[in-house]
Amino acid sequence: MTDKKTDPNAALLGFDEDEGTEEEKIFKQLFAKNPRRVSALHDLLFENMAETIEAEDIPLEAKLALIFKMSINSVLDIIMECTPNDIAEEMTYSLDSYIGLAITNKKYDVDLLREHGKALLSIDANKFDSKEQYQLALQAFEEDWWSISQPLLNKRTPNDAISESIRKYGLLE
Repeated sequence: MTDKKTDPNAALLGFDEDEGTEEEKIFKQLFAKNPRRVSALHDLLFENMAETIEAEDIPLEAKLALIFKMSINSVLDIIMECTPNDIAEEMTYSLDSYIGLAITNKKYDVDLLREHGKALLSIDANKFDSKEQYQLALQAFEEDWWSISQPLLNKRTPNDAISESIRKYGLLE
């Protein structure tokens, strides 16, 4: 009998490979396959896109911007088409928020998630009578932090700064 843990041909013989932990499986599906997805999307989209761009009589910088926008738009269309509507709708709200977070980080040269984490770590568990009270305080502060003025954001709250960032692109409508 073939040992599926040591035999590199185990999958050929009907044995599944050990795919690792649940986190490793998720990482592989979400991120590790992206270079292969890029190759597949290149084969799907590039030729038509290149023909469109070559036909345009515009400066190189404008062509590069157009290539970028066409690429991202095509990928977003594919993702939205293959996702059930209720999930796609929720995903777009999350994507818009993440884009707003990233733009805010860039604008203010900060990492709000890191700052949020540092703020949470500053809460001393020893100041609470029980682990449950500490967890409740962490949860409350975790939510409240996004509505507290931050010096790194010129005294703006993270929620306001992020909303301002996505409003600029019409993503709050």
